[in-house]
Amino acid sequence: MNVDTLVLTQQHVGKIVDLCGRDRFMERVIDRLHLALADPDHGVAPARDGFTRCPGGTGVIEWMPYHVPAGSMTLKTVSYTPTNPTSRHQLPTINGTLTRFDDETGRLVAVCDAGLLTAVRTGAASAVASRLLARPESRVLGLVGAGAQAVTQAHALSRVFPIEEILVHDAEPSHADSFADRVGFLNLTVRRADLAELVSASDIICTATTVGVGQGPVLLAEGFKDHVHINAVGADLVGKTELPLSLLRSALVVPDHMDQARHEGECQRLTEDEIGPQLSAVCGGPGDWTPYRNSMTVFDSTGYALEDHVALDVLIELAEETGVGERLLIEHLPVDALNPYAFAG
Repeated sequence: MNVDTLVLTQQHVGKIVDLCGRDRFMERVIDRLHLALADPDHGVAPARDGFTRCPGGTGVIEWMPYHVPAGSMTLKTVSYTPTNPTSRHQLPTINGTLTRFDDETGRLVAVCDAGLLTAVRTGAASAVASRLLARPESRVLGLVGAGAQAVTQAHALSRVFPIEEILVHDAEPSHADSFADRVGFLNLTVRRADLAELVSASDIICTATTVGVGQGPVLLAEGFKDHVHINAVGADLVGKTELPLSLLRSALVVPDHMDQARHEGECQRLTEDEIGPQLSAVCGGPGDWTPYRNSMTVFDSTGYALEDHVALDVLIELAEETGVGERLLIEHLPVDALNPYAFAG
């Protein structure tokens, strides 16, 4: 039995993506996530939990588990610190680590930086939901919030729709100004727009902001195309929401994880009869929801550990295909399992 742990650092993850290509990596995560969501027996995903923390109570540290019985368990620890990019630290808003454990032995199988994977799996989830709920011919994408998450939202959606133009709006003008350079690899027309133009012109809209608790909404309440589909990505705390309540009540609202979304997503303001099916149900019976492509739909994306589990699956497979990564003996494995002082070499 191999007792080494596969370690994938930021550098390893970057090399794997470079070797296999961004598009191939994103497309594989999208397709695998769709299959996993459509499988009713795939695994168990409790709602995430965590601590509110400094500075000013605006940040959180959370843990997100996913368990496949008789298979494995994936655990992500992730921090959300909205002040990071503009503080002296100059760090990403979201930082995290993924770990994979064998279900039979409980041993640590893999540990991985979760920065890129979190962004990719969030974009992939929006692509899965949009592919089911938005018009297939959607060509104009609107992005409210032009940070790191917006990059992978645009990338993922461009892999499943014939996107021709991206309209960008951000409360921080420099983020909107730099967005075209950050998604230059997509070779798409990107331009800044005010909210009114973005709302009226977009077939698909993604909101991915760091709006504070109680400070939303970040989107207008009217002026949309009748068939607009919205991926609401930013709500991840109690009291933090991005969409107007009147908009939610006019739309089919599909959460990724029902319990989690009702606690801290857009669904926290809705009654039970105002919430539509969970995304897994739409994936399992897509034909039932095809007619909604002609009306307003919302994907309430709080992000949950199934997505991280699938993304880590894909990364481990690509690490094996490319030969990238390190294997280290991290865990304490004594020569005599009954003697913790019997060190193995």
